[in-house]
Amino acid sequence: MKEVQPIRDTKKIDAMKAIMKGESNYRDLLLFVLGINTGLRISDILALKWSSFINGDGKLLKVKDELHILEKKTKKVKTFVINRSIGEALKLYYEFLDGVSPEDPVFLSRKTVKGKLKPISREAAWQMLNRYANMVGLNDGIGTHTLRKTFGYHLYKKGVPPEYIQKLLNHSSPAITLRYIGITQDQLNDIYVKLNL
Repeated sequence: MKEVQPIRDTKKIDAMKAIMKGESNYRDLLLFVLGINTGLRISDILALKWSSFINGDGKLLKVKDELHILEKKTKKVKTFVINRSIGEALKLYYEFLDGVSPEDPVFLSRKTVKGKLKPISREAAWQMLNRYANMVGLNDGIGTHTLRKTFGYHLYKKGVPPEYIQKLLNHSSPAITLRYIGITQDQLNDIYVKLNL
């Protein structure tokens, strides 16, 4: 399997979001925004049900509300906040739909299995991401894991210490995290060169 890369250019991220909005593909927009703002694995994103985002009376949770999910891979509880970007994408998608049931998958597939609603597949998510990536000129190294890597990469670029990113991504060491998000030794060496005290 080919190794995927983070989306390093924020202009490409903005362009992908603009295309999704322009096409009224709010489901795709939410999946993309959720992935790059939480670092959740695609398996955890696709497993989300509307009960994670709506309260008892069917109203959307407000921005800054915390969500707790049990990660499939690690079996650990992951807590994250619905930031403004997620909140806006969630609202667009929620208002676009005719109505949702708490037990409905958020990322609903058009296909059903024995009459039961199912989320889109990992393959469908991959195809969707590649479609938008190709539209903005990202033709290589894009996959569902790109979302998680983009999250970590941009945290690092904003100055978040690798140890914090390691904890958010559930990695065993900061070195693994840096390699995972595509930070090379050459980039680290450039920091020393630029310091020059």
